[in-house]
Amino acid sequence: MSRRLLARLRGLLGGSAAPLAEIAELIAAELVCEVCSVYVLRPGEVLELAATHGLKPEAVGRTRLRVGEGLVGLCAATGEVLNLPDAQNHPAFAYRPETGEEPFMALLAVPVRSAGRLLGVLVVQNRAARLYAEDETEALETVAMLLAAPLARSHAEALISEDLTATLPRHFSGVPLVGGLAIGPVVIQGRRPPPERLLADDPAAERARLAGAMTRLRHGLDQLIAASGPLAKTGATRDVLEAYRLVAEDAGWLRRVEERIGAGLSAEAAVQRAAAEVRERMRRIADPYLRERAADIEDLAERLLAALDEGAPLPSLPPGAILLARRLGPANLLEWHARGITGVVVEEASAAGHAAIIARALGLPALGGVADLIDAAEAGDIAILDGEDGQLILRPPVEVRQAYQRTAASRRAREEAWAELAHRPAMSADGVHVALMINVGLAQELAALDAVGAEGIGLFRTEIPMLARGRMLDVAEQAALYARVLDAAAGRPVLFRTLDLGGDKLLPDAVAAVEENPAMGWRSLRVGLDRPALLRRQFRALLLAAGPRPLSVMFPMVATVAEFVAAKALLQAESARVRPAPERLEIGTMLEVPALLWQLDALLAQVDFISIGSNDLLQFLFAADRGAPALAGRYDILAPPVLDLLEMVVGRAAAAGTALSVCGEAAGQPLIALVLAALGFRSLSMNASSVLPVKAALAAADLAAFRAVLETVRRQAGGVASLREPLAGWAREQGLPV
Repeated sequence: MSRRLLARLRGLLGGSAAPLAEIAELIAAELVCEVCSVYVLRPGEVLELAATHGLKPEAVGRTRLRVGEGLVGLCAATGEVLNLPDAQNHPAFAYRPETGEEPFMALLAVPVRSAGRLLGVLVVQNRAARLYAEDETEALETVAMLLAAPLARSHAEALISEDLTATLPRHFSGVPLVGGLAIGPVVIQGRRPPPERLLADDPAAERARLAGAMTRLRHGLDQLIAASGPLAKTGATRDVLEAYRLVAEDAGWLRRVEERIGAGLSAEAAVQRAAAEVRERMRRIADPYLRERAADIEDLAERLLAALDEGAPLPSLPPGAILLARRLGPANLLEWHARGITGVVVEEASAAGHAAIIARALGLPALGGVADLIDAAEAGDIAILDGEDGQLILRPPVEVRQAYQRTAASRRAREEAWAELAHRPAMSADGVHVALMINVGLAQELAALDAVGAEGIGLFRTEIPMLARGRMLDVAEQAALYARVLDAAAGRPVLFRTLDLGGDKLLPDAVAAVEENPAMGWRSLRVGLDRPALLRRQFRALLLAAGPRPLSVMFPMVATVAEFVAAKALLQAESARVRPAPERLEIGTMLEVPALLWQLDALLAQVDFISIGSNDLLQFLFAADRGAPALAGRYDILAPPVLDLLEMVVGRAAAAGTALSVCGEAAGQPLIALVLAALGFRSLSMNASSVLPVKAALAAADLAAFRAVLETVRRQAGGVASLREPLAGWAREQGLPV
């Protein structure tokens, strides 16, 4: 973009009103375009032609397109640049005869946005059929950024006065990242007002300001990591923050910022422009791990803008604030947490992403994948974040808010009463002991072992640290990690599950196979058996970590006994090479694939233990993708056929003398835990937050009486889809906390 164009824009934008007609004429002249038009968003999601150079003047104020209608509406709806050599033959083209645009073939349309909100669309056109060059596109995008500030000022009041939906309650569903309940006013990340100074005369001075801001940013990041104490020194959290530090040192995107400064933008405008380019590129990428890198860049840009505005203190947050963000980087989440947020909702976040990892370590209720939330919310709106059910209620009615407040108070009182259970074994009222263990994936979760009085780790997900760090760990790194886990367990059992990669869990450098059903595709043990070197490296790391201590290893996604035997042979071969050998090497399997149910006798002859993975077992048993929202809650572990299956496995395992447990998420629900205990399971593994509620339910339950009720309800089932309601009804009548 030429400095002359920026200089002339500076003069036009210096006034209080936005001279749209003059801006359109200037752009057309500087970019050698026959048409330049400005469409402004009006109330009701309508785009109105507000100024033009090259179309018929009488079309101004008359030509209107709904968002999504025509090419201008398509640009507004998608938020993407349209660069078309033959616009009139595009299927979305909408003809408006009053404009007189018939002679013009080429079209370049750029959305005008501010703080994530659409304000309008900037369009240039030419008679000749051609694609606009990259530098032309970049120039128009920069002009759109500069145009956003006056458009936002001149039209914000009208938009707010007409937007009646801003007072109505809204319900949003998302993916639970961290359980818990938060109620409070929302704060919105990224709603930073446009810089007051967009253009600058002295590039050298602006580059100096940028360099100073980067120095302050890096120093602030070091302080933030240091202030995070043990959290920043353990496991995946440490690696996430170190990866973020590397992003802060990356010269690539900073070079883009300096180029914008050289073209005449202020340091603040250049940072915003470079960050917007990254955002627009990344929003078209489906890979969740690459999108996490985009969150880091956006986080960094926000922090850099704050560093440029040194001396401006961060505003205090209202009590109970809930953070809403499109994307969220790890350092920014730590900073928001230090400022006092009680929950976080991220529109674009994966369960293995940086935001989710840090939120889990902080114990901060969190949701991800909540589409269209940011555009519907205003800072200060009251919201209810239910991390258990994956719901966010924006502007809830008074009675709904009061009901959730009563729920929150009840939860706090209940948790205080449960605290003393952490020092007791899990025991039913009639004296039946059930070993409660925890599912772990990150080193910082190990502290929960003692906090809730767990009897061990029933599932250590070895792939989670690698997903968190974004790469495959070498043998030494894996061994150090596994040794920390065994040290923390202090002699309590730890069941290490081998890498469960594939499906929806891919490392950034992995090449994903194109599969119609990835959950049933090339994943887990199938990958390990096809890549035995990968599996053997993990075995070696586990053996080195254990040393002379006992070691328990289990394989995921086993479909045939032959697969288990092949993996077992690899582990035993590696064990013969590593010294010192473990005091005891136990090798088991996850039971997730229904085909194993017809191979139980042969399987029981080979395994030392079996752990039932309820999530995948139900998914495959009912042919129901557990990630499909339309099927959520449709199939239940308390369905009669599932209980028949589980009871059969309990009996066969007991007859063979084989240890049996359940490590799926279902075991953490108190009612389901009671049912499993009544069926004969004596070892359950769950998230740490579920241990005390399950202990409380067991302590209040007479398992013999509950078993009799369960048998009666099963006999009288009569083909119902689930036994949950009659069992829950009986439990509530008995005062059981389910």
